[in-house]
Amino acid sequence: QVQLVECGGGLVQAGGSLRLSCGASGRTFSSYAMAWFRQTPGKEREFVATIRWSVGSTYYADSVKGRFTISGDNAKNMVYLQMNSLKPEDTAVYYCAADRDYSSRYYYAVEYDYWGQGTQVTVSS
Repeated sequence: QVQLVECGGGLVQAGGSLRLSCGASGRTFSSYAMAWFRQTPGKEREFVATIRWSVGSTYYADSVKGRFTISGDNAKNMVYLQMNSLKPEDTAVYYCAADRDYSSRYYYAVEYDYWGQGTQVTVSS
Protein backbone atom coordinates (compact mmCIF):
# COMPACT_ATOMS: atom_id res chain seq x y z
CA GLN A 1 0.00 0.00 0.00
CA VAL A 2 1.22 3.48 -0.87
CA GLN A 3 -0.14 6.79 0.37
CA LEU A 4 0.52 9.84 -1.78
CA VAL A 5 0.18 13.48 -0.74
CA GLU A 6 0.67 16.38 -3.14
CA CYS A 7 1.41 20.01 -2.33
CA GLY A 8 2.69 23.11 -4.05
CA GLY A 9 -0.30 24.18 -6.11
CA GLY A 10 -1.56 27.73 -6.21
CA LEU A 11 -2.35 30.77 -8.32
CA VAL A 12 0.28 32.07 -10.72
CA GLN A 13 0.34 34.44 -13.67
CA ALA A 14 0.95 33.20 -17.19
CA GLY A 15 4.65 32.77 -17.80
CA GLY A 16 5.32 32.01 -14.15
CA SER A 17 6.54 28.86 -12.43
CA LEU A 18 5.37 26.44 -9.78
CA ARG A 19 6.89 23.34 -8.26
CA LEU A 20 4.61 20.52 -7.18
CA SER A 21 5.75 17.95 -4.66
CA CYS A 22 4.43 14.47 -3.95
CA GLY A 23 5.38 12.57 -0.83
CA ALA A 24 4.93 8.82 -0.62
CA SER A 25 4.73 6.49 2.35
CA GLY A 26 4.45 2.74 2.45
CA ARG A 27 6.45 0.38 0.32
CA THR A 28 9.84 1.20 -1.15
CA PHE A 29 9.30 4.23 -3.32
CA SER A 30 11.52 3.06 -6.16
CA SER A 31 9.34 -0.05 -6.62
CA TYR A 32 6.77 2.15 -8.36
CA ALA A 33 6.73 4.11 -11.55
CA MET A 34 5.53 7.59 -10.63
CA ALA A 35 3.56 10.06 -12.69
CA TRP A 36 1.67 13.31 -12.70
CA PHE A 37 -1.77 13.68 -14.24
CA ARG A 38 -4.12 16.63 -14.37
CA GLN A 39 -7.84 17.07 -14.68
CA THR A 40 -10.26 19.89 -15.43
CA PRO A 41 -14.02 19.80 -14.77
CA GLY A 42 -15.90 17.63 -17.23
CA LYS A 43 -12.76 16.12 -18.73
CA GLU A 44 -10.88 12.89 -18.25
CA ARG A 45 -7.68 12.77 -16.29
CA GLU A 46 -4.80 13.71 -18.60
CA PHE A 47 -1.26 12.35 -18.53
CA VAL A 48 1.43 14.97 -17.84
CA ALA A 49 4.71 13.20 -17.08
CA THR A 50 6.17 10.01 -15.68
CA ILE A 51 9.47 8.89 -14.22
CA ARG A 52 10.52 5.24 -14.54
CA TRP A 53 13.13 4.55 -11.90
CA SER A 54 14.09 1.10 -13.20
CA VAL A 55 15.29 2.41 -16.56
CA GLY A 56 16.09 5.97 -15.54
CA SER A 57 13.67 7.42 -18.07
CA THR A 58 11.17 10.24 -18.11
CA TYR A 59 8.32 10.85 -20.55
CA TYR A 60 6.13 13.87 -21.10
CA ALA A 61 2.91 14.84 -22.77
CA ASP A 62 3.55 16.91 -25.88
CA SER A 63 1.64 19.81 -24.36
CA VAL A 64 4.17 20.21 -21.53
CA LYS A 65 7.39 19.02 -23.15
CA GLY A 66 10.15 21.58 -22.75
CA ARG A 67 8.28 23.43 -20.00
CA PHE A 68 7.75 20.82 -17.27
CA THR A 69 10.32 18.59 -15.61
CA ILE A 70 9.60 15.54 -13.47
CA SER A 71 12.21 14.46 -10.96
CA GLY A 72 12.45 12.48 -7.77
CA ASP A 73 14.43 11.70 -4.69
CA ASN A 74 14.24 8.03 -3.69
CA ALA A 75 15.90 8.62 -0.36
CA LYS A 76 13.18 11.08 0.61
CA ASN A 77 10.32 9.25 -1.13
CA MET A 78 9.50 12.39 -3.07
CA VAL A 79 8.65 13.17 -6.67
CA TYR A 80 8.47 16.67 -8.08
CA LEU A 81 7.00 18.47 -11.06
CA GLN A 82 8.74 21.72 -11.95
CA MET A 83 6.41 23.75 -14.15
CA ASN A 84 7.82 26.71 -16.06
CA SER A 85 6.33 29.05 -18.66
CA LEU A 86 2.88 28.25 -17.37
CA LYS A 87 -0.12 28.91 -19.59
CA PRO A 88 -3.79 29.41 -18.70
CA GLU A 89 -4.52 26.04 -20.30
CA ASP A 90 -2.33 24.39 -17.65
CA THR A 91 -5.01 25.25 -15.10
CA ALA A 92 -6.20 21.98 -13.54
CA VAL A 93 -6.11 19.80 -10.47
CA TYR A 94 -2.80 17.95 -10.55
CA TYR A 95 -2.54 14.42 -9.22
CA CYS A 96 0.41 12.27 -8.28
CA ALA A 97 0.08 8.57 -9.15
CA ALA A 98 1.99 5.34 -8.58
CA ASP A 99 2.08 2.24 -10.78
CA ARG A 100 3.41 -0.96 -9.19
CA ASP A 101 3.56 -2.87 -12.51
CA TYR A 102 5.58 -0.39 -14.58
CA SER A 103 2.99 -0.56 -17.35
CA SER A 104 4.15 0.44 -20.83
CA ARG A 105 0.84 2.25 -21.19
CA TYR A 106 2.01 4.95 -18.82
CA TYR A 107 -0.23 7.60 -20.36
CA TYR A 108 -3.42 5.84 -19.24
CA ALA A 109 -4.73 6.76 -15.81
CA VAL A 110 -6.29 3.31 -15.42
CA GLU A 111 -2.79 1.77 -15.29
CA TYR A 112 -2.03 3.47 -11.96
CA ASP A 113 -2.80 1.87 -8.64
CA TYR A 114 -2.49 4.71 -6.16
CA TRP A 115 -3.44 8.36 -6.31
CA GLY A 116 -3.01 11.44 -4.21
CA GLN A 117 -5.83 13.82 -3.35
CA GLY A 118 -4.79 16.42 -5.91
CA THR A 119 -3.58 20.00 -5.76
CA GLN A 120 -5.12 22.92 -7.66
CA VAL A 121 -3.01 24.90 -10.11
CA THR A 122 -4.55 28.06 -11.52
CA VAL A 123 -2.78 30.13 -14.19
CA SER A 124 -4.21 33.57 -14.83
CA SER A 125 -3.83 35.36 -18.16
